[in-house]
Amino acid sequence: MVEMAKEATEPAEADVMGLCQGMFSKMTMYLTALEANEWLKEGALIREEALRTPPPPLGEPPLEGSERGLQPSGELAPAPEASPIAVETSNGVYEVEGGRRLDWWSAHNFCDQRFAQLALEPQDEAVTELLQGQVQGPIWVGQRTALLQRAQQRRTHMLPGLVFEVQTATKYARLLVDFPVLAAITVCTHIQWDLATDKVGTIFSYAAPAFTNELQLRGFAAHDGLVHLALVVHGHHSPYLPVFSADGRWHHVCAAWEEQSGQWAFVADGKLQAGSQSLSTAQSLAPGGMFVIGQDQDSLGGGFKKEDAFRGNITNLYVWARMMSLEQLDMARMCEIPKDGLLFGWNRWGLEIEPTLQEVVLPFMCPVPIEECPTWDGGSGTLGSEQCLQLLPFFCHYGTEVYWRLKEVQKTADGEFIIRVNTLANATVLSRNGFQEDPGSLSVLEATSFLGILEQALAAEETPLQPADLLAVLSFLKRVVAVEVRGQDPSGQQEHLSQNFLAVAGLLLEEQTEAQWLEIKEIIRSPMVLVESVNCIAASLSLLLTAKRSNISIQKGPIGIETRSLNLRNSTSSNLLEIPGGPEYIQVPFEEVRRLQGRGLSKVTVINTWFAYSALQHSLGWEGQEGGKVLSQDVSISDERQKYLSTQVGSAIISSTVLVRLQEVSTAVHYHLLYRTQGFSDKLVEPVCAFWNFSSSWSREGCSLIAQYQESVSCFCNHSTSFAILLQVYDVQRSSQEESVLKTLSFIGCGVSFCALITTFILFLAVGLPQSERTTVHKNLILALAAAEALLMFSEWAKAKKVLCMVLTAFLHLFFMAAFTWMLVEGLLLWSKVVAVNRSEDRRMKFYYMIGWGLPVVIVGVTLATSFDGYVGDHHCWLNLRKGVIWAFAGPVLFVLTVNTLILFRVVIVTVSSARQRSRMLSPQHSLERQIGVQIWATVKPVLVLLPVLGLTWLGSMLAHLSMAWAYVSIILNSFQGLYIFLVYAVYNSEVSAGEGSGNGHLNISLVTECGAQYPLPRSPV
Repeated sequence: MVEMAKEATEPAEADVMGLCQGMFSKMTMYLTALEANEWLKEGALIREEALRTPPPPLGEPPLEGSERGLQPSGELAPAPEASPIAVETSNGVYEVEGGRRLDWWSAHNFCDQRFAQLALEPQDEAVTELLQGQVQGPIWVGQRTALLQRAQQRRTHMLPGLVFEVQTATKYARLLVDFPVLAAITVCTHIQWDLATDKVGTIFSYAAPAFTNELQLRGFAAHDGLVHLALVVHGHHSPYLPVFSADGRWHHVCAAWEEQSGQWAFVADGKLQAGSQSLSTAQSLAPGGMFVIGQDQDSLGGGFKKEDAFRGNITNLYVWARMMSLEQLDMARMCEIPKDGLLFGWNRWGLEIEPTLQEVVLPFMCPVPIEECPTWDGGSGTLGSEQCLQLLPFFCHYGTEVYWRLKEVQKTADGEFIIRVNTLANATVLSRNGFQEDPGSLSVLEATSFLGILEQALAAEETPLQPADLLAVLSFLKRVVAVEVRGQDPSGQQEHLSQNFLAVAGLLLEEQTEAQWLEIKEIIRSPMVLVESVNCIAASLSLLLTAKRSNISIQKGPIGIETRSLNLRNSTSSNLLEIPGGPEYIQVPFEEVRRLQGRGLSKVTVINTWFAYSALQHSLGWEGQEGGKVLSQDVSISDERQKYLSTQVGSAIISSTVLVRLQEVSTAVHYHLLYRTQGFSDKLVEPVCAFWNFSSSWSREGCSLIAQYQESVSCFCNHSTSFAILLQVYDVQRSSQEESVLKTLSFIGCGVSFCALITTFILFLAVGLPQSERTTVHKNLILALAAAEALLMFSEWAKAKKVLCMVLTAFLHLFFMAAFTWMLVEGLLLWSKVVAVNRSEDRRMKFYYMIGWGLPVVIVGVTLATSFDGYVGDHHCWLNLRKGVIWAFAGPVLFVLTVNTLILFRVVIVTVSSARQRSRMLSPQHSLERQIGVQIWATVKPVLVLLPVLGLTWLGSMLAHLSMAWAYVSIILNSFQGLYIFLVYAVYNSEVSAGEGSGNGHLNISLVTECGAQYPLPRSPV
């Protein structure tokens, strides 16, 4: 402690960054008078007459209560109820809570529970004017550069305490320790000085067989309001110097001395108060002595005198055989006891206590560093800071869309579910109006009970859950996360709370709530908020770990949490967490354990949580539907043949956090997870190692894939948080060269088909075919198909012009749809001629026209009316695939192809049967081979003739995505459909040939071959 005097003006550094925002409740600074009375009744505190003021919890620095805006009782000052005032600006909606005063953390939680944020300093003049009119003095604002996180939680321990009610010559306690030769010593303890006396008292004394006054610490309460202490070493007496306030409160006091330079020092409440050198140098403390608390030893272990006795209370005394640094003493004050050189640690079984000395059990609350939070002063318009536990007004900031969506959701809710839950609880568990109501904080017992009621209501499903109900439940869960966690949980309430919390979270992620999550996605970006909350609940369980219980694990359905304390000195392998029911796991690599050991850490707390895939597959299914926004990084596509579609969460979500003294330490992790690819059988799926960065997005930064297996992957990430396997889904596309070939082939085919269809149509008109249903249907089919082919050839040119592309797409949709409806009419007509032979052959052309042209007009009109903005695709003059408009064409086409396939199948059966009968009647002596040949031709012939008019060549389009070969087949069959119709229904049509040869003289076409009747059946064409 050579540099102690220099360090006296500088506070020791402390890590004030907390683990989880809002995880721990506001720090309780003092016991209320009522709480103190309860302790007195149970004999846990000193009798009231022993001290002039009620004692606060141990470990509390002096005068912090008044500085932090607390009431004399120790409770926060009640905030008057007042409706918030809102103002909308271009940057969002600001809501001023001028009538409510909270500490910074409670203000942050207040806004967060309303799905807002604690606002930054105002930039808008309207907000500034509003604040200046509503608030006087500083107001809390949010942290701009980085999220300010809560300071280390104050942990409560139950410790034995010694009560020296009056000065007597009998009451003492002795340390059961064999003392060696001591060249240096440090003694720390918590003292509560009795203000009823101003006499000198001995806090402790160490006497050796050779000399009784080896070491003493003595003091008295002076008239200046301070307790003065003096250190006695080998009979050499330091001066009495003021060390801490005589205020009746608990103070952490340390006395240190070393032989070499005779340096000594007094440290109180973490600050150096006095010290010097040359106090009894060159002589060590003798071994084999007795260390007595509360008495001055005039003989070894005895010779006590009433006038030298201590009056007050002592607990938590530690002795080290070395000179401790100021930083180490501050660690001891905050319950992190340095182990190096420790001779005695406070425990009841290490003491010999005189029978009349009163023993009590005291609630010891570990102190924490005091931190400051940002403020904004409306009067001066400047930023500043105040202690974070000061009670100040504040204002919340909403995104404009979030604010009005909240208003809309709450306005449209009937509140039936909320009323039912509140009725069952006989209390306000869920708020119907989050803007107006402030249900307040919860105790562990209340939170546990209310969670149980909420679980019961959600599981019963008697009342449908509406979006407003889901928001109310999520707001309540935020309140539960903020529940104060005590360091002791003898009744297991905190664990029971955690179990109920997991049960409610699991119910909120079930399939029946998927629609509700979608309804509030403008407010709650992702159901991952539940993962964040469960991580916080798991972290709170770390406060319950003890030396006897180093592991707490809770599993509720598909969600589990585990927190464990690890001794790094005894660790020979990495920490491993295996997810129940599978080969999935997460672990801290052994190299990381060695790195932590190299930093001088001996003990860490590891917190793990996991959400099975079954808990997330419904609620997270919509995450990747908006163009792959799940990942915060740009998606890199190495192959131009792969078109990125979306990113989906395809595995369980597993989390790992390492804590040292309740502060998070970043460590690398290795995890192995299964992934599911159901629903992507026709897509390329690439697994990606990713983590949730709690800014509402997934990221891959710092994560890499180690090994990939058939249905699982192993990943490495250089930090700890929540992890999952994301599935990047690609549509395998063709290369630019292949696309060019297909476009050229399609253009040529469409051109040839268009010419062939127009020629066929002219032939039908020129040769003077007799009017019939069949001929009329053919003409309409040819006309619709020719128009569609012509428009298709110009679609590539029109895609650069938005309006023209829209018009062209509508006409393409109309004519292609008409082509297929006329193909359906072809099938219906064929059915009436071949299968339904008993039906009347009256013309039904009005009905056919309604199907052929009326139905396409209706389909196109309805599609345009319902999907006008998303009607056209992004890169082509055709229907939008991504938004599902394509089904306005694909659905009817699939129906037509299905019906016509069934009709063709039935026609083939009739044709084969007729051919067999005709063969037997005309040539009964024909061989079996000839009969089989006749039947085969009877099967193939109608298929070849009817394929083009029934549209069955389009069935190949369903297989075009499988390979380039199928793509070429599909292009040839569909693009050359017009040419096929020309060949079958014009060139090889006997009616056309007969009409041409009848002497009309309009066309000079020589037909070489005649196919025969159009319908190859034993009946004349109509």
